[in-house]
Amino acid sequence: MTRITPLTNDRFRSGAETTESGLRELIAIREIVHAFLTADRPEEVFQFALDRVSPLVGASFACVYLIDGASELMRLAAVHNWPERFTPFLGEMRVRLGFGPSGEAAAERRVIEVPDVSSDPSLEDWAEVANELGFRAIVALPLQTGDGVLGAVAFYFERAGTISAETRSLLRMVADQMAATAQKARLIDDLRRANAALLETNAELEAQYVALLEARRVKDEFLANISHELRTPLTAVMGYLSLMEEGLAGPVTQEQRKTLAQVKTSSHHLLDLIGDLLELTTLKRGGIEAVTSAFDIRDPLHDAITATRGRAEGVALRVSEPESPVMMVSDRRKIAKLLIALLSNAYKFTASGEVRVSVSTRNDRVVYRVIDTGIGIPDAMKTQVFEEFRQVDGSSTRRFGGSGLGLSLAQRLAHLLGGEIYLESALGEGSTFLVELPIEYPDPERP
Repeated sequence: MTRITPLTNDRFRSGAETTESGLRELIAIREIVHAFLTADRPEEVFQFALDRVSPLVGASFACVYLIDGASELMRLAAVHNWPERFTPFLGEMRVRLGFGPSGEAAAERRVIEVPDVSSDPSLEDWAEVANELGFRAIVALPLQTGDGVLGAVAFYFERAGTISAETRSLLRMVADQMAATAQKARLIDDLRRANAALLETNAELEAQYVALLEARRVKDEFLANISHELRTPLTAVMGYLSLMEEGLAGPVTQEQRKTLAQVKTSSHHLLDLIGDLLELTTLKRGGIEAVTSAFDIRDPLHDAITATRGRAEGVALRVSEPESPVMMVSDRRKIAKLLIALLSNAYKFTASGEVRVSVSTRNDRVVYRVIDTGIGIPDAMKTQVFEEFRQVDGSSTRRFGGSGLGLSLAQRLAHLLGGEIYLESALGEGSTFLVELPIEYPDPERP
């Protein structure tokens, strides 16, 4: 253990010297603090502080040691005025925690003062080194923050003797600034590494997003192309079915006519499905525009009720509408199309009870409602049911069939017409779909 042995030859200064030295110390403190606030690399502040303070306190040379990672060794981080013949070996210098004045200062978190190395029996091993390097006294101070010890700073003096209280205060202030600088640098390095990792992650996410967009574009393009390719031969098949029903290809028995009717019905259903798929992909690609005209708000509802099939025998249909005409300007066919999708959905999931449809106006909006007493939709699925190919029960053993395109198509049609679809539902208590559309279509090309 290094002992602090006070000597009798304390360094005294006259009043004038004290005033001048105090002024120099204040200037040095200001410069060191400024360097601390402006520098990013701790080595810059360490070197600056050593170069400015060492001459003020009369130190021949000085060193800063920092703990090297999780090891018990401290590496040399900065030096001042080290003897030139020893500079080639500075990069290899290591100090072990707990050994020597600097190691003890860091390990014990206190200031270690050695007024005379040659007079301290515990530093016999240092006497030869001190004579070779040309120093007699050492002051070592820990570099510590609230998080722990970062290292130590040591000042070496050519003459033996204790340091004054003012010098000790200055050195402690410098050590505190160095520790704060090292801590700041570590935080900056951690932040830079975190930012670099974040930038790398963002780049990966951006690449994945671009790849996802490209995959969706390819998928939509494929669906649009395949829908076109399927529609043409299916239309031809339905034409041949009509010819066979009329007997143009030969006599048709009653049983054959019944079978042909079933095939034709299935073909119509498949053609409607292909049409929905083609219209949905075209909507997503922005290839469909609204064809506006003036009509009664009741007309699209009547069109949808007439065209929609699949209502169970035990389910009542109740319609509520204004008694007098209310005109709107929009795309009648597309409104009917989205109402067909909502009605088909209500019929499919309502085995008993009723389905209520209504139309009304509110301010400058037209409101269509489709209410059913069916199975309802859980809260977790209220958003997903508007995604294409998605159903509440998406398993292969699901009870209800369908492609999962209807609600997605209805929502996109509502958006195309400047409106929105809202859903209120509870599992086992039915669902309410509310469609709000502007009473006059907001043509984007109209000034």
